[in-house]
Amino acid sequence: MRKAGLVSVLVGCSLAPAAWAQAPIQIVPPAAQAPAPKPIKPSQRPAPKPTKPASEQTGTIGPAKPKPAPGKGIALPYAVPGGAAEPDLAYAAYDSGKYLTAFAEATRRVNERGDAKAMTLLGELYANGFGVPRDDEKAVAWYSLAADRGDREGMFELAMLRLAGRGGPRDRDGAAALLERAAKLGHIAAAYNLALLYLEGQQFDRDFGRAAELLRGAADAGNPDAQYALATLYKEGRGVAKNPGEAARLLGIAARAGNLDAEVEYAIALFNGAGVAKDEAGAVAWFRKAARQGSPIAQNRLARILAAGRGTPADPVAATKWHLIAKAAGESDPWLDSFVTNLKPADREAGEKAAKPWLAIIPPRTDVVPGRGQSPRARNR
Repeated sequence: MRKAGLVSVLVGCSLAPAAWAQAPIQIVPPAAQAPAPKPIKPSQRPAPKPTKPASEQTGTIGPAKPKPAPGKGIALPYAVPGGAAEPDLAYAAYDSGKYLTAFAEATRRVNERGDAKAMTLLGELYANGFGVPRDDEKAVAWYSLAADRGDREGMFELAMLRLAGRGGPRDRDGAAALLERAAKLGHIAAAYNLALLYLEGQQFDRDFGRAAELLRGAADAGNPDAQYALATLYKEGRGVAKNPGEAARLLGIAARAGNLDAEVEYAIALFNGAGVAKDEAGAVAWFRKAARQGSPIAQNRLARILAAGRGTPADPVAATKWHLIAKAAGESDPWLDSFVTNLKPADREAGEKAAKPWLAIIPPRTDVVPGRGQSPRARNR
C-alpha cells in the first residue's frame, strides 16, 4: 500500500561550503507541513512459496506491482479442546501455494468444527483470488463469520476490506471498531493502524497520547512501521515527552529492519548528531542504502554529501548521478544544479551517463507543477 507519511520537524545542520559554493549545504529531514498520518495499510506478511517461478524481482525500482501476498501472518494451529494442537494442514498448504488443497482443508474444518481460523483462511483465498475466483462479497462473508467468533485476524482483514470499500460500501467507522477489537486481542497491525486513526482525528478525536500507547505496543512487538511512527512522536514531543535519544534509537531499530523512511531519517540523525553520536561516515552508508532503494530524499542528500566530501571522499561524478536521479523523481535542488553546471564537462558527462540506467526506469512525475520544483516525501511501497 502507499504511504503518505508521518512528517518530521526540521533538524538542520549547515555543512561548510566548498570553495565554489555560494550557499551552505543543508542535510535536513523533508520539509514538515502538517502531522498527516500514513494511510491504513495491511499487515506485512512473508509471501508463500510459489508453485511457479516468480516473475517479480526484488530490489528493483521498476513500476511492476507484485500480486497480493498471503503468508504465515495469519497461520495459527487449530487448538482442539484439551489444549492439543492439530497439524495445520490448511495453512501449510496455503503457505506452500497449494491453494486448492488449502481451500478443501479449510472447508472441511469449517464443516466439521466451525473453525474460525479456517473461516479467515477462506476469506483470504476469496479476497485474493487464490485457487478460487476473486469474490469480495464472499471474502467479507467469511471474514465476518470469523470475526463474530472472535478471530482477531478475521477482524483485521474485514476492517481492511471495509476501509477499501470492497465487498460493500466503504465503512471507516465499522473498520475502526473492528481494529479496536482486534487490537485488544493483541493484533499488532491492528494496533498500528488504530494508532494512525487517532493521529488522523476523524473516526476518533485526535489523541497523540493514545496513539503513542498503541504504537509503543506494536513497536515493542517488532513492527518497523510502528517503530518509525513512534520515533516521529518522540522527535516532535507529541503524546510523549520530547526525547531525541529515544527517537534516534527507534529510528535505528526500524532502519535495520528495512523501513526506508527510517533509514533516511536515521542517516540524518547520524549526520547531525541528533540524539545519537555524530557519525558522518555511518550516515553516508545509510543514505547510500536508501538511495539505491529509490528514495529521492536519500538520493538528494547523498548527492550533497558527495559534492562536499563529508564523511566520504568528494565524488563529483557520483554527486551528479544522484542529483539527476533525485531531480527526475521530483526532488529539485538549485544548489546542486549550480554545482553540476560548474563541473568540468567530462565529469558532468560521466555523471549523466551513470544516471541514465536509473532514469530509464523512473516513471514520469504527474504531481509536480512545472517550474515549481516541489515534491511530496518519497515513500517505499
